[in-house]
Amino acid sequence: MEITIREGGPDDVPVILGMLDSSVEWLVSQGRTGQWGTKPLSESQSVLESIVRYMDDGEVFIAEADGVPAATVTLTDAPGAYLAHLPPPGEPERYIHWLASDRRFKGHGVGSALLAHAAETTRRAGVALLRVDCYAGDDRALVAYYERNGFTATQAFTVGDKDWPGQLLARRV
Repeated sequence: MEITIREGGPDDVPVILGMLDSSVEWLVSQGRTGQWGTKPLSESQSVLESIVRYMDDGEVFIAEADGVPAATVTLTDAPGAYLAHLPPPGEPERYIHWLASDRRFKGHGVGSALLAHAAETTRRAGVALLRVDCYAGDDRALVAYYERNGFTATQAFTVGDKDWPGQLLARRV
């Protein structure tokens, strides 16, 4: 399977929403509803607005497997407002948003390819810090995924009154 990475844009929003819905469906099938709930994210106006906002603020990339969109990531210069309570890093950074894959491509390395591309894009921009946050509940499998891809857990946090457990991670590039 050949993985290529291209820039994304507004025309990719339906594809990105499809990837997110695929991820939710897979998480639900695994009994992991704490991360993104049980409903398709494409039904959420706030998710759509978040995708478009981060797309406008940064860069979107789509990994294709043999020409089929398989995964996505967005890079911006800062985390979302939901992390405003955490101290800033004290240096320029690139921040990962909405890393997701179509679960048909699970295990083919499309997410890891996007993370490597994000690191290289960050380095080429002259920025040394790449950060991401993720769901840290259940067995912390998502945290472990990022750690396998070169990130180090830096700070645990919770979001909102739902006590959604999160983990901030960083990678030097």
